[in-house]
Amino acid sequence: MWGLAKGSPGLVIEASFLRWSAIAVMGGGVLIEAVSVFAFLRARTTVTPLKPEKASTLVVSGLYRVSRNPMYLGMLILLIGWTLWLGNPASLLLLPVFVIYLTVFQIKPEEAALSEKFGSDYDAYRRRVRRWL
Repeated sequence: MWGLAKGSPGLVIEASFLRWSAIAVMGGGVLIEAVSVFAFLRARTTVTPLKPEKASTLVVSGLYRVSRNPMYLGMLILLIGWTLWLGNPASLLLLPVFVIYLTVFQIKPEEAALSEKFGSDYDAYRRRVRRWL
């Protein structure tokens, strides 16, 4: 995002409200991340997304009632804040790339592993709660 923004300096928007907005949005992303991680820690299950088969508990409360992936949603919100900080709309182009990449290469494999591990409980959760929002 930074490289794309620097490579298109003619698109930079200079406005002080963008910096304050960026801080607020990034703060929201950090808060979502923290609340989501805390829910996993409270449930005493693994937080690492690289080994979903090691999950011991299916977390479906808190933010997980409205998004199956609030940690990833928090990351996306952080990137939106970074776009505001950069003040260059060109960096917005990479947000869909992030969502698509994460969905294909991380979320879908996680979902398959969780479905295998938790069976009908996870499948019912998937039907009830959207992937992102």
